[in-house]
Amino acid sequence: MAASTLQIRKKSIALDNKSCQCYRLFVLDLQVIDDPAAATAALEPMRGRLLSELVVPASAATLATRVGLTRQKVNYYLHGLEAHGLVRLAEERKWGGLTERLLVATAASYVVSPSALGPVAADPKREIDRLSASYLIALGARVVREVGDLVRRAKETGKRLATLAVDTEVRFRSPADRAAFSNELAEAIAKLVSKYHDTSAPGGRAHRLVVVAYPLPQKSDPKSDHPRPDHPKSDRPTSDPKSDPSSNPKETS
Repeated sequence: MAASTLQIRKKSIALDNKSCQCYRLFVLDLQVIDDPAAATAALEPMRGRLLSELVVPASAATLATRVGLTRQKVNYYLHGLEAHGLVRLAEERKWGGLTERLLVATAASYVVSPSALGPVAADPKREIDRLSASYLIALGARVVREVGDLVRRAKETGKRLATLAVDTEVRFRSPADRAAFSNELAEAIAKLVSKYHDTSAPGGRAHRLVVVAYPLPQKSDPKSDHPRPDHPKSDRPTSDPKSDPSSNPKETS
């Protein structure tokens, strides 16, 4: 598995201005988890449920009512999440002689990096067949691992990370058209890389370029329990931009 994603659902809950201003300073759109212990905590069902509830600040008492557990049990789970940096203190409220702590999730969604799996994590260097689906998955795993690490470093230094992502759909009339498209795309990429790749430019920096394509998941035919088969593998592209040494720059941190 390349990566696990935990999506926190959004809630419509009224908050006072003070609470909103406080917790929005902490919440990220997405956080990559690369620590095995933190990944274990996030993937535990009840802790995952609490993370989804903490899209807005809440106390242990409030969460206990929502999830049907005692406040003490909820506190136990929250301490684990807080220890691994998955929730943070949003606000403290004084009630008589007591202090109520409101916690909030550190991100709206989480992705578990393959690096959390250690030496068994997917690695494209171990894949022999570069036209296989396994190689594509390994490439995706490397993207999560490397970009997650780059985002963490950029955050620590207060810098922005320059990235590019293109996501689109194309429907081919036939396997022949798909093969032709693949070959033309590979040739175009090799040409662009050859034009802009410069190993000696002062101040330059290598970037990793990954292009992948795969069939959109098909829903089962209502008249059949079996999904539609994909086109045969025989029309896979014959041109590989990696055949050009200059088209495989390595990322540097």
